Amino acid sequence: MRVNKVKRNGKRMKLFGSFRNIAVLICVFAVAIITYIHIYSHPIKPIFPIKHVAFIGNRHLTDDELRTLAGVRLNESLIIISGEKISKQLFRSPWVKSMSLMKELPDTLSITVKEAEPFALLDMNEHLFLIDEKGNLLEQLKGDAVPFLPVITGDPFKEKQGFSAALNLVGLMNHKGFLSEGDNIWIVAHNAEELSVTIDDLVVKIGAGGYEKKLDRLARLEKEIKKMGVSV
Repeated sequence: MRVNKVKRNGKRMKLFGSFRNIAVLICVFAVAIITYIHIYSHPIKPIFPIKHVAFIGNRHLTDDELRTLAGVRLNESLIIISGEKISKQLFRSPWVKSMSLMKELPDTLSITVKEAEPFALLDMNEHLFLIDEKGNLLEQLKGDAVPFLPVITGDPFKEKQGFSAALNLVGLMNHKGFLSEGDNIWIVAHNAEELSVTIDDLVVKIGAGGYEKKLDRLARLEKEIKKMGVSV
């Protein structure tokens, strides 16, 4: 009889231990669920949340465009926000040539941007684009845009030599003062050997190479033509 009582007591102890383990697991699981709900319903506040984003140096791109491009959101932590990520985002725009970032505690992110300078207009397949000094496309002009820079006619992807020669010519013309306000300048860049430029109503066959000497001769010749009052 005593042996049977001991066995029954042993079974009860094992059963009690199993219930206790199950109860502990239930409690742990309940605590985990409560903690999860608490964290996501009451998120931890970021350290030094961003309240102000200041952009410096931008003239073409607006602050809103830059903020969207950079992917900066208010109330993000100023401490952990990634400058490398922001720079990669901003450099997706051809207008952004360089940038620097400064974190001003407690709540301001300051971003200085250097934008590309429009150098000329590209007339490609009856579409007008702003380009920089290296020929990179900056932006397509919409509607009936009035040319306010020298216009290069050609296809930089199919006529690379002619386009490169035209960029070189525009740079020299700017340096020598041919791009004065009011001049209407068109450069046909289909072929470097047949490069030509129209300055107002004056059409000049430039050809390839030796642009500086040719422009000097053109400037002297233009003065003589004006003195003579000859229509060219």
